[in-house]
Amino acid sequence: MSEKTLTRVDLSEAIFNEVGLSRNESAALVQSVLQHMSDALVSGENVKISSFGTFSLRDKNARVGRNPKTGEEVPISPRRVLTFRPSNLMKDRVSGQSQD
Repeated sequence: MSEKTLTRVDLSEAIFNEVGLSRNESAALVQSVLQHMSDALVSGENVKISSFGTFSLRDKNARVGRNPKTGEEVPISPRRVLTFRPSNLMKDRVSGQSQD
């Protein structure tokens, strides 16, 4: 696996190169899309991007965990977690079954 990480700057640079917006407009577009996605998640909505996947929130109940070093039981408080479920198309692309 590669150690490279796709960043916000990489996305805005790709938009600059492929769409032709200015660098500032490209960065603003990426920021706007990410802001809309995070606002939707914060308000409890799922974010579904066709052919990519679905981001959703899940509430986890309180439970008792265990410290793996000491074996001591530790209470884990209830919390809300963000999950991502890739689409079948994305799963196929990542596993190398589809060539685009």
